[in-house]
Amino acid sequence: MNRKNEPIGLYLHIPFCRSKCPYCDFFSQRADETAYDSYTALLCERIALYGKKLDRRADTVYFGGGTPSLLGAQRLCRILACAKESFNVGEDAEVTLEVNPERKNTGFDELRKGGFDRVSIGLQSANDNELRLLGRPHSAENASECIKQAQAAGFDNISLDLMIATPAQTRDSLKRSIDFCAEHGAAHVSAYLLKIEPGTVFYKKKDSLVLPDEDEQAEMYLYAAGVLREYGYAQYEISNFAKAGRESRHNLKYWHDEEYLGLGPSAHSFINGRRFYFDRSFEGFRSNTTEDDGEGGSMEEYIMLGLRLSEGINFKRFESRFGQPIPNEYLQNAKKFTSAGYTELTDEYMSLTAKGFLLSNAVIGEILA
Repeated sequence: MNRKNEPIGLYLHIPFCRSKCPYCDFFSQRADETAYDSYTALLCERIALYGKKLDRRADTVYFGGGTPSLLGAQRLCRILACAKESFNVGEDAEVTLEVNPERKNTGFDELRKGGFDRVSIGLQSANDNELRLLGRPHSAENASECIKQAQAAGFDNISLDLMIATPAQTRDSLKRSIDFCAEHGAAHVSAYLLKIEPGTVFYKKKDSLVLPDEDEQAEMYLYAAGVLREYGYAQYEISNFAKAGRESRHNLKYWHDEEYLGLGPSAHSFINGRRFYFDRSFEGFRSNTTEDDGEGGSMEEYIMLGLRLSEGINFKRFESRFGQPIPNEYLQNAKKFTSAGYTELTDEYMSLTAKGFLLSNAVIGEILA
């Protein structure tokens, strides 16, 4: 399938943090202003290089990390200007910046004028005791001030991150965090179950962590989804909830199995039917060395990613993309889970239910078996 004329998503990894959160396994390091300048220049070079090489338009740009806001508004606007020039990013593009709320002056006015139109703030919890246990350096008050500053600068598309089933979290404290999101006018909420990743501080001390068991995690997840729904946040993906029209356009590219370019250490890409990534090191990115990760865009991959979405797999879109109906064996496998309430099948689509999302990996694996 030739996608040359289709716009791509552009992901820019900013690999710096003030400190490493004990649950985080993303590539990031502490650095100084000199390193920020050097990386900004390098990233702009790579953007220009790949812009010329690919000759593709981008309609979403996502600055992730790490803590991208550490670079400061001036450097971030410089990088975005390079992206706009190299990938013909239009005024109607979605441009997202991840922000941590511990800084009082993030430069939102300059960022908004520079073309950013969406911010994703790492709230995680609106309860200070839970934030301390998560190793977060901010307070709920800091987060509130950060949101208000962004809104005052003209940002009306604000996403807040929440973590579910964390140390000391209760149903009541989880509701307080969700209440906080709604009361502060968040347009989007990403609510993730805490996952203990190998190589993290939490993994090393996992035996001493007091965490909810699997049944309690499931209960808290479904409870959170219900409260968010009552506030008008529709669940459109396993961990993502949005007001009408405020879904993350960039992240939808991943789940719709569309193409994107990732630049920065550890960043992954899906371009021209191939998947590749940069090494988890500054050296690998400086040398522009990528590792091939195989072919992308298969029927199985499309189904696996699409079933993460509440909309599931639309049969007409599937046939339009692959030139054939969805294989019957996949439909029959999915049908086996309908009586248990994990899947839903109609004449038009196949999807997982909220209950099915909790066992998504296992259910999707059985469907594709």
